[in-house]
Amino acid sequence: MSSNVRNIVIAGLGGQGVLKASDIVADVAFAAGLDVKKSEIHGMSQRGGSVSSDVRFGSRVFSPMVPDGEADFLVVLDPTQIEVNRAVLKPAGILIDPSLLAGHKLKSDKSINVALLGVLSRHLDFPESAWLTAITGHLAPKLHSMNFAAFETGRNA
Repeated sequence: MSSNVRNIVIAGLGGQGVLKASDIVADVAFAAGLDVKKSEIHGMSQRGGSVSSDVRFGSRVFSPMVPDGEADFLVVLDPTQIEVNRAVLKPAGILIDPSLLAGHKLKSDKSINVALLGVLSRHLDFPESAWLTAITGHLAPKLHSMNFAAFETGRNA
């Protein structure tokens, strides 16, 4: 594996926006001219079961799957999924979970995925405008202002 490949795993429960969040991350990296690969694992997602998505990007990426112990970032949308997915995180990797938003109020719990992307964005070298463009492209116009606010909440948490 090339050392310039970044590995991100996003995990949560069905209906929390795991796949939407991974689509946004992939679009941000792709817009920056990077090679991007993405994979998804759907458990019983329609019933609130575990869902995870791997996003890998860099100058050249050969596989969409993040091997255990190699995730630079583990973004977990539901606290119950931390231990279930912790094995993917490398020893120096960063866990991003809802506790990082403690004390901040989101307009809707449905925007937790975008709020945690705001936290993630602080660790990646992409302009904020690229994130907002990707969010705009993946969400209905009526959801833009709420999700822009959620992204800023995470970015400033």
